Amino acid sequence: MAGPPQLTPEQRSQALEMAAEARRARAEVKELLKSGAMTLVELLESAETDKTLAGMKVKAVLSSLPGLGKVKSARLMEDLGISENRRIRGLGSKQREALLAALS
Repeated sequence: MAGPPQLTPEQRSQALEMAAEARRARAEVKELLKSGAMTLVELLESAETDKTLAGMKVKAVLSSLPGLGKVKSARLMEDLGISENRRIRGLGSKQREALLAALS
């Protein structure tokens, strides 16, 4: 079995910087959702072109919405047949529609 790729110190530094930036962007989006400055519809539209947002877990996104916590989010996902490990990019069109209908 192959191990992790051998990176030069510069490549490793760049990869760490990119990962930190992705975490910051995701945290910012969750804060915008929590404050109501961004809607789920806007996030889903943005995720179509932004791979950082597309990589967010649906569970984390739903937990960030006002009025939904971890338990309600998990129950909603289970009711809609969405896997708890699903990412936004992995949602099918029917799952998106069902999710938006359930939250409106």
